[in-house]
Amino acid sequence: MESVSLRVAQGQVVGLIGPNGSGKSTLFDIISGFQRADAGTVTFRGLSIQGRSPNAIATLGLIRTFQLSEGGQRMTAIENLLASARNQIEANLPAAVLRLPRLLAVERENLSRAKEALALLGLSQVANEYLANLSGGQRKLVDLGRILMAKPQMCLLDEPTAGVNPSLINVIVEALKVMRRDEGITLLIVEHNMQVVGDICEHVYVLDAGVVISEGTPETIQADERVLSSYLGRGRAVNE
Repeated sequence: MESVSLRVAQGQVVGLIGPNGSGKSTLFDIISGFQRADAGTVTFRGLSIQGRSPNAIATLGLIRTFQLSEGGQRMTAIENLLASARNQIEANLPAAVLRLPRLLAVERENLSRAKEALALLGLSQVANEYLANLSGGQRKLVDLGRILMAKPQMCLLDEPTAGVNPSLINVIVEALKVMRRDEGITLLIVEHNMQVVGDICEHVYVLDAGVVISEGTPETIQADERVLSSYLGRGRAVNE
């Protein structure tokens, strides 16, 4: 990475594109605490998060997904969502045995929200299926459901439509729009599908060899000669 500078305003959906090996995942690792940068700063909501652990950063409301689903493979789809709920209560044994009213209320609320999220994502029919039995696209939808349950301030999404059956891409796109519109979640998205980028991103950064070579609206970057020669022009259709 070389003098990379990005700014994502609250409530925005921003895209990050570039050829394989350009540094996109490395940048995500640095922002989310999985790698340390040699220099520079990372600021989230006015607070420096450089050098903090991934868990500490997630506690502040900044989470990320990975190219491969990180959910519990031997948990059902709905169990994965329930485990990600933001308002979990750490119940001790007496509270669990007595089923205290507050604990029951939180459980009911979380179950209702999980069912709503599964319905939004078209996963109601597989709610009780183990994650290991779902398709790659369905697992990515479960990841989005986990985000909806976690209610972060911001999420870094690493290739949410990669390897997904085309029939599920529109479902993912609509879910991302709901995250932004209804939940107010700020999104920074690494994505190769330029049709998806154009549909949901207001602003796009283009990374090549660890350097930001262009930024602007989707329309602007698709007309930029530097982007065409380094990325889009490499046999890649603009609306693949």
